[in-house]
Amino acid sequence: MVFSFLFVSNIKGQEGTQLVRCIAFYNLENLFDTIHDEGKNDYEYLPDGGMNWTSYKYESKLEKMAYAISQIGTDEDPRGAMCLGVAEVENMRCLEDLCAQLKTLNRNYKPILLEGPDRRGVDVGFLYNPDMLKVSTVKGYELNAHYADGGVVKTRYQLLISGYILGTKPLEKIHIIVNHWPSRYGGEESSRPPRDSAAMLCRSICDSLYQKDPRAKIVIMGDLNDDPFNHSCAVVLDAKENREDVKEQGLFNTMWQKLERGIGTLSYQGSWNLFDQIIISEPLLNEPLNSGKWCYWKSQIFNKPFLTVQEGKDKGTPLRTHKSGVWQNGYGDHYPTMIYIVKTSEPAK
Repeated sequence: MVFSFLFVSNIKGQEGTQLVRCIAFYNLENLFDTIHDEGKNDYEYLPDGGMNWTSYKYESKLEKMAYAISQIGTDEDPRGAMCLGVAEVENMRCLEDLCAQLKTLNRNYKPILLEGPDRRGVDVGFLYNPDMLKVSTVKGYELNAHYADGGVVKTRYQLLISGYILGTKPLEKIHIIVNHWPSRYGGEESSRPPRDSAAMLCRSICDSLYQKDPRAKIVIMGDLNDDPFNHSCAVVLDAKENREDVKEQGLFNTMWQKLERGIGTLSYQGSWNLFDQIIISEPLLNEPLNSGKWCYWKSQIFNKPFLTVQEGKDKGTPLRTHKSGVWQNGYGDHYPTMIYIVKTSEPAK
């Protein structure tokens, strides 16, 4: 490994050197502060609420989240992730507190969050290292959908972040869509229509980006509350399992094959799901490694031992903040997911 202004890693089997960046997603499992926000259903996460959510517990949660985030991507780049989308965050104050905690671990992140209409008052957000990514535009898309009984779906925005990857010239633009689709409350089948609608919205965002730039490099990430093979992802979004099936301006699901091998991001009643997906656009997937441009390398589920229950009947599953209302002082009920992108420089003559 060679260190200069950029971290350089040699990827086996390729000529030249590959500059590496990590892009990640993490569901933070109810990152609420201890202060009531007007209009939000955050009463459970107050000191006198059902979770007895005290300042001590909140600070411990921040420390756990910050440590986990600080370790993401360090297998390939000691600086950690270039950026990550997050879910289940109450407000910008929580993200600012998290960034302050990350600063104590020598991680410099800036937060982005747009308040959406979610019933519980949780939102998706975005953290980015300004030394690696220059954000140019931020936009939130509201989902207009209904439940089977006709009720209006009030859920999180789909958050579009566009920016430029820093460190080499010419700068390349990347678009990241952070999602947290409607839950499976009431069962997978009966709750399917809102997630199908969410997939349609996400697809329309991609199509609008393609209209402006037919070779747009797009990363779709989030807790989709569906697995890669479910209707919303495989049919509506049309994200493919195999890269050879991805047509021009199509989408590739970097996580599908992991689930096929029995690896997931959350466990429910003894079975694994992989709701925390990262899906990429065809131009990012098919950019040649020797093109001198950023391209997809590989994906990973960040299921390190410190995030995992080590004994008992839940052994091998994520170490949660709460279980059945009891504080576990863990990290979260989902594992983070990530992809690595690389850019090849010419070998020395």
